[in-house]
Amino acid sequence: MSETPSFPAGDIRRSARRQWIVFAAVAIVLVAATLWFAAEIGRGRAIRELQAQAQTDAALKVALLNAAMERPRALPLILAGDSDLRDALETRAAPVLERVNRKLEGLIVSTQASVIYVIGPDGVAIAASNFREPDSFVGSSYAFRDYFGHAMAAGGAEQYALGTVSRRPGLYISRRVESETGKALGVVVAKVEFNRLEADWSIGGRPVYVTDRRGIVLMTSVSDWRFLTIDPIPDAEKATIAESLQFGDARLAQLPFRPAERLNDDTELVRNQRGAEWLHLGLPVPTTEWQLHFLLPVGAAIEGAVWQNLSFAFATLLPGIGLAGFVLRRRQRALRNIEAERVAREELEQRVETRTRDLTAARDRLQAEISDHERTGRKLQSVQQDLVQANRLAILGQVAAGVAHEINQPVATIRAFADNGQTLIERGRLAEAGENLEQIAALTERIGTITADLKTLARKGRSAAGPTGVKDVIEGAVLLLRSRFAGHMGALDIVLPPAGLKVSGSRVRLEQIIINLLQNALEAVAGRDDARVSVRVREEGADEVVLTVADNGPGIAPDIREALFTPFNTSKEAGLGLGLVISREIAADYGGRITVESGPEGASFAVHLRRA
Repeated sequence: MSETPSFPAGDIRRSARRQWIVFAAVAIVLVAATLWFAAEIGRGRAIRELQAQAQTDAALKVALLNAAMERPRALPLILAGDSDLRDALETRAAPVLERVNRKLEGLIVSTQASVIYVIGPDGVAIAASNFREPDSFVGSSYAFRDYFGHAMAAGGAEQYALGTVSRRPGLYISRRVESETGKALGVVVAKVEFNRLEADWSIGGRPVYVTDRRGIVLMTSVSDWRFLTIDPIPDAEKATIAESLQFGDARLAQLPFRPAERLNDDTELVRNQRGAEWLHLGLPVPTTEWQLHFLLPVGAAIEGAVWQNLSFAFATLLPGIGLAGFVLRRRQRALRNIEAERVAREELEQRVETRTRDLTAARDRLQAEISDHERTGRKLQSVQQDLVQANRLAILGQVAAGVAHEINQPVATIRAFADNGQTLIERGRLAEAGENLEQIAALTERIGTITADLKTLARKGRSAAGPTGVKDVIEGAVLLLRSRFAGHMGALDIVLPPAGLKVSGSRVRLEQIIINLLQNALEAVAGRDDARVSVRVREEGADEVVLTVADNGPGIAPDIREALFTPFNTSKEAGLGLGLVISREIAADYGGRITVESGPEGASFAVHLRRA
């Protein structure tokens, strides 16, 4: 297998550079003279054609501008002699002002004026064609405007300015209104806006703008040029213009181009900030102190003329130069391709070697990560098994504590009945002792029911719900508490509901809720002379019954209240913290809930149950 000969890259580049230097020198000598001569001839011809075109276009635009101003100029002159305007200025009567407003509004439709308004001798507008609009001129003062002052003094005036209310520029044409005796009554003003004319100017893409005698741009097809200046304006004059509000808050900055070459009296070449050249033509606007300026881009026209002149010379010169350059370039490209193939081959081999090393390292890292993940998985399984075991033990402890808490009240009551029964037997009152034994048997059955209910709770089950009398539930709970709180039962203030009021639930489980709430309330008021625990029942709507247990104890501490329904959370030394938890679960089993309110005057628990 033969090897491709290699050439030093440096030698190839130096040789190519020398060859191109020689080639360029010859080409430059041949082309330079042709370019210069053809460019000068083409540039001169293009400028002359542009001058003729600019003269025609600018003259047409001046004529259109003149026509746009002539018709509105006659409007103030005619209105100055209108009798209604004189009456409005003399009497200021509301009917006359209404008639003038409507007349001015109707004239807007048939004229080119954007707004017509009448100003009193104090400079305040009393009527306007836009009297219906929110930004009506009526009531606005225009005493500071030159067109008002000059018209009052000389009879008429024209001023181009930015509207103080509309914020739109326009030409204000004013005329003094006089009484029959020659007294100055006020001024009528017609404002002409040139939005449509400016829009027509912008269609051709050739900038057009009109300046006043100070060189300030009034109208323009380029909106960013409005109120710019041809030449810098002294600061003192700027301050005077700003005070007059003629151009609002315009900064009167200079236009973004400067003179480059004077061609004749009214034509010159200007250059913008980007270096592009324009043909600038200025023509005066008759009957005004304005001047219309027209700009034509010369770059494309000059370039076209130059290329047109160069085409014939290049038709014979360029083929030879191009052929020589093509042969030279083809030879150099062949040498570069050979060198590029060699360099590419070496780079490919280096990349393959680097990639192989990277893949090997990545494989090793991946294997290490897989091993780490396997070890982490085994540890996670072990932790999960420990958590399951801990959860089972916690549940078992809660169930055991719940059983102890819930059977505490029946066991205490059984002990009291047993002691009473023994005393009754000693006294020979066997019938009453038998009743105590019957109560003990019923309470023993209740303990079994509680144990079964707690087992059901541990299994997340729920006892069957049925209609249960609220009165029976309250009486049963009080009976079970009577033995333990025998000396405190006088604190109870119970208003029993009607016997027919029933809720959905199990009597034994609902009694557990009332027992827990009454026990907590009685313990909270223990030792108080004015101890009071009230039990009230009310109906809310047709579907809910609310049983409230309220006490006048010290209330619930904020830290205890935040975790009030958390297992084993209690403020009692001998308490387990399960009573309220179990009560809430029982209420939830029957579609109810428990709410609590606490303050310095005591605590109140409300049990919301579904009506049967």
